[in-house]
Amino acid sequence: MFNKNFKRKKIRLENYDYSRNGLYFVTICTKDRISYLCTIKETLDCVGADIIRPITELTDIGKIIDYSLHQIEKTFDDVYVMKYCIMPDHIHLIISINRDYEIISDGRIISAPTIPTIIGSFKRFVSRKSGFSIWQKSYYDRIIRNKDELAEIWDYIENNPLNWVNNKFNQNKWR
Repeated sequence: MFNKNFKRKKIRLENYDYSRNGLYFVTICTKDRISYLCTIKETLDCVGADIIRPITELTDIGKIIDYSLHQIEKTFDDVYVMKYCIMPDHIHLIISINRDYEIISDGRIISAPTIPTIIGSFKRFVSRKSGFSIWQKSYYDRIIRNKDELAEIWDYIENNPLNWVNNKFNQNKWR
């Protein structure tokens, strides 16, 4: 039953201009955390010690996402996806906005797109290509404030498949 008094919590940083130059860590989850995007399998890495390393195998929807992430920088000037990881039921990405603001002839400033505009466009494109809406409402973001934070988030994204076994939503317990 729908609660008419329910009010969605605002999760964006208030009074922050999300078109500002900077780095943004974004996490987008699938609706109901269903594993539409890939499967994670273990493989034995025989270089050095016997270490189990996960490999991700993208589904057809995961391949659409992979393609779409590469299209962001072609769609939005001065916006780059620096790092990303496609997991079974979510994706992580680091987005860089690095734009010199241009002033056109009548004195108006052409501003960069905002993170909500970029993510909204991405989610709509993937859902349209997939044939149905696969995403939860909204997404999580964090403004990356310094090099140490960037290094920590970069490592987190890099190791996310390895840490999948610890994910409380992981239904296939691949290890």
